[in-house]
Amino acid sequence: MKNGKQFVSKPAPGRVELGQYIVADPEICHGQPTFKGTRIMVWQVLEDVGEGRSCDFICNTRWGGRIPLAAVTEAVRLAREAWLEPYERPNRRPARKATELAAV
Repeated sequence: MKNGKQFVSKPAPGRVELGQYIVADPEICHGQPTFKGTRIMVWQVLEDVGEGRSCDFICNTRWGGRIPLAAVTEAVRLAREAWLEPYERPNRRPARKATELAAV
C-alpha cells in the first residue's frame, strides 16, 4: 500500500498468456514461450519429447519438478494446434482387415 491505496499488479505490456502454464513475455527470454514462473523455454521441453524422453524424466529429473506433467501436455497440444491444424490433412483411410491385406 502506498498513500492508503492498494496497487494491483498488471500484466507486463506485450505479455501473452498462451495457456494455463505457458506465457510469452518480452521481459522473459526475449519473448520466447516459457513455462510460467520459470525461464524454461517450451522448445526445450518439446525437444525432450521429440527425443523420446519420458514425461516423468522431463518433469522430475531434467527440470527438477519445476514444471508439472499438465504443462508438458499443454505444450504438446499447443504445438500440434500451431503446426498441424492450420493445414488440411487428408482423412485417414480405415484400417484394413487381415483378410484384405492377405489379398493384396
